[in-house]
Amino acid sequence: QVQLVESGGGLVQAGGSLRLSCVASGGTISNYAKAWLRQAPGKEREFVAGISWSGGVTFYGNSAEGRFTVSRDENKNTAYLQMNALEADNTAVYFCAAGPSLDYGSNYDDWGQGTQVTVSS
Repeated sequence: QVQLVESGGGLVQAGGSLRLSCVASGGTISNYAKAWLRQAPGKEREFVAGISWSGGVTFYGNSAEGRFTVSRDENKNTAYLQMNALEADNTAVYFCAAGPSLDYGSNYDDWGQGTQVTVSS
């Protein structure tokens, strides 16, 4: 059973930065795509960014383009989401997910529990 554990969330002022981490354990998913999605209160889950198993292909949602960077280090079984120039409407629970292919929706096999990101204005 694969487990994904996110960390790095917290409270930050608008304009600040955070780096989220997602550590995978319990299974072999080095050949899986990894993605970050988020869900704000009262809103649907939204795709933020994703990276292919090789790291050679990255996708970003509209809200992340130009400010967020997704990466992975398979030596550490870890995926990252670097978030810069954060805005109040980036406040949400951020989830890490993994699956056989990148998907702009929620079609992933494994999910973490999420980490809260709160941006104060």
